[in-house]
Amino acid sequence: MEEQNKKILLVEDDPNFGTVLKDYLNMNDYDVVHAKNGMEGFEKFKKDDYDLCILDVMMPYKDGFTLAKEIREKNAEVPIIFLTAKAMKEDVLKGYKVGADDYLNKPFDSEVLLMKIKAIINRKATDTVADSKQFEFKIGGFDLNSKLRFLKYKGGDAVKLSPKENELLRLLALHENDLMPRELALTKIWRDDNYFTSRSMDVYIAKLRKYLKLDENVEILNIHGEGFRLVVNDQTK
Repeated sequence: MEEQNKKILLVEDDPNFGTVLKDYLNMNDYDVVHAKNGMEGFEKFKKDDYDLCILDVMMPYKDGFTLAKEIREKNAEVPIIFLTAKAMKEDVLKGYKVGADDYLNKPFDSEVLLMKIKAIINRKATDTVADSKQFEFKIGGFDLNSKLRFLKYKGGDAVKLSPKENELLRLLALHENDLMPRELALTKIWRDDNYFTSRSMDVYIAKLRKYLKLDENVEILNIHGEGFRLVVNDQTK
């Protein structure tokens, strides 16, 4: 079954720019609802669920900052991107204080906006899985305490993992014997998904394999083009 298009609320008072931007996002498989001012934007937000909001800062009746505060009172999690013709530091800081996830100065490259939208939506989606409250894991003969970043093998001395080693092993443990998508780890831990961060993650996978080689029933498999799988043989349970 095909995944439903992500829904975006676009609040932009310039009718020409708003229409062009809406059409562009529609062409890139986003379902976009366009509101022409802050008051209309809030009414539309209350009536539907959105995966992301794009708000112009300078608007009549209600500016983008005020609208963002109202949106945050209704939904603390929905991502918000601000669009502004002003590049003043004070405005940027104000935007982040009211809960912005990102900020774009007009005019901007539409492809940059697309990349930001994709990265933010992916990050929010993966946060739901990766932000599980579980922090203690049994991995074969190993005990992982991800709060303390301690990895112990059969009650021996604890190894203190680096923050990235810890987060990566925790994600693998959450997906034990199942696929951990490469993109999930890159967006959750490295906050980026490109060639260089991908190579960096491979280095950390190699480090984790060195720790885990103490138990022959535990291994990290590389699933080509997709991600990794932490395999734990049943006899170690």
